Order: sequence, then structure tokens, then C-alpha cells
Amino acid sequence: MKIFKHLLIASVLIGSNCLFAQYTEVINSNRPGMSRSAFSVGTNVLQFEVGPLYIKEERTPLPRYEISGFGVDFSARYGLLFEQLEINIEGNYQNDTRTNISTFTTKDPRSNFRYLTLGAKYLIFDPYKNTESEKPNLYSWKANHSFRWKSLIPAVAVYVGANYDTENNPYTAPGIEGFSPKVMIATQNNFNGGWVFVMNLIKDRIGTNQSDFSYILTLTHSFSPQWVVFGETQGIKSDFYADNLLRFGGAYLWDKNFQLDTAVTFNTKDTPSVLNLTLGASYRFDFHKDKEIDNGNSAEDELERKNRRGKKKRKKKKSKKDIATDENKVKKRKRKDEDFDK
Repeated sequence: MKIFKHLLIASVLIGSNCLFAQYTEVINSNRPGMSRSAFSVGTNVLQFEVGPLYIKEERTPLPRYEISGFGVDFSARYGLLFEQLEINIEGNYQNDTRTNISTFTTKDPRSNFRYLTLGAKYLIFDPYKNTESEKPNLYSWKANHSFRWKSLIPAVAVYVGANYDTENNPYTAPGIEGFSPKVMIATQNNFNGGWVFVMNLIKDRIGTNQSDFSYILTLTHSFSPQWVVFGETQGIKSDFYADNLLRFGGAYLWDKNFQLDTAVTFNTKDTPSVLNLTLGASYRFDFHKDKEIDNGNSAEDELERKNRRGKKKRKKKKSKKDIATDENKVKKRKRKDEDFDK
């Protein structure tokens, strides 16, 4: 049972990411990366993810400027109606100072949402659903870590959302105001050995002066039941802004409903150079109930009940074995007594 527990926790820790169903026994967070898992948090699960960050940007060619300040990434996720469906609101609020370096140095304090989006994600294809062969092999380390060609088939989800931008936002192109659509395709591959690969293809602020196309590729590895590391690349392309960002970090599972994380983001150019440092946390309120169970118990209660039932069975088996052993001892003593009488 310990082996199974370790494999389960390691496979679903980060976004990082459930293996056999939408709902998992431990928290399923998108942090600390920027990519979005193909899977939802599970029905009746309310989850909050937040990460304060330090921001430093510097442009060396003319016009020269520096930006320094702080921000916060945040999201609220809820599993609604179906295991495959999740609604969420997410955003990034930033407060910084832009220092223009020229003959006369000027400072421009700024603050606003870089983005604020309400959306819904739905899993349209799950290759791991009802697949007995994908369950961990409790008796073979090699079987659990060997490559399977079937793992190249990803889970696929679609996302539709709406951005809201205020007038004269310093972080968006001029003229952008109000609502604009956002769409995304998210794929996820779960490989043996605790490896997970997530890909996002995103079209953002459709129909505006800042219609971004971006991709995010994230590779995650869990090397213990509590610790996970990841590497990520993010490409952004539009007439207003273009960049290629690299992101590395890790997360720690404090308990099944609480995760801590950290990450560093940087690029390789100077127009401008980017350095972001973030510390974050994810917490879930788990009100999930297994629909296959009609006794009203939650999944956690049902798991505890099964464990108690398993312990009782083991005790019963042990008792029968002890009785048989005692009977054999009695028979041996009787035979010895008979031989002595003869």
C-alpha cells in the first residue's frame, strides 16, 4: 500500500496533474508554471492558487529604460457539474516603476492588471480513462518506469474565456478596452517514472490591436512523494510584444490540500531583459463526492472506510492462520504423548 500511495502522490503533485481521473487524492495545481493542465480539479472542489512575484526588466538599446516592482499571479478554480468541466478566473496584477534613462531621467509609476480572465475548460479526450493497464504495478519497479508507446497519446482539453481590460492600461496596446475572447488547446502526457509533459496553444485578445499567439511547453518530474521540479518555455508573438521566456522551479506538497512553490523566469534578449522571482501557494477546499457511491459519503470518507475494511480482513486472515497453527501444535503434542505411552 505504501508503494501505491507514493506512486499516486508523485504522479499528481504538480499540475502538474492527475493520472487516472479528474479528481485526485492530493491537490492538482497549475503552479508554479504558467501552463494549464488538461484536467480539472474535480467536481465540487474549490481551489485557490496565488503567487507574489518580484519583477525586474531592463532595455539596453535605445530607448533605454528599467522596470522594477512587484506583482501577484492568482486564480480560483471550481469543478462544476461534470468531472471534465472546470470554471476559473485568473489574473495578474502588477505595481512597478518604469525609469526612462535618457538625457533627463524620468520615473513613471504604474499599476493595473496585466490580464484578468474568466473562462471554462473542458476535457474532450482522456486516454487514461477506464484503462486498467495504466494502473501502477505494485510488484515491479521496471514495469512502472519503462516507456510505453501509448503514453504518447495525450489528454486534450479546450478552453474558452473572456479578458477584461480597463481603459489606458499601461500593460496593453493603445486602444484596448473592455472584453475580448481567449481560446486555448491544452494537452497532457503522463509518462512512467513521474514525468508529465503539458502543452498549451493560446490565442489571446482576439480581434484587438494586441491579438497574441503564444505557446507554453512544460516538463515536470516528481522525484519523491513531496517534491517536484519543472522546466518551461513560453513563446509570445504579437505586433505589440514578442518574447521567449524560460522558467524553472519546484513545488513542495505540504499536505494533500496545500502546496508551496517557487520559480524563476528569464529570457535571453535585452529588448528588454526579464527577471521574475516568485513564491506561491495553492490550497483546495475539497467537497468532492464520488458519484459512483450512493451512500452520501465523500471520497475521503470512502477511502478511509475501505482502509478500515482491508485492515479487518487482514486481521481475520491472521486469526485463521493463528488458529490453524495452534491446532497443528496440539496435534503434535498428542502424537508425542501417544508415542510416550507406547
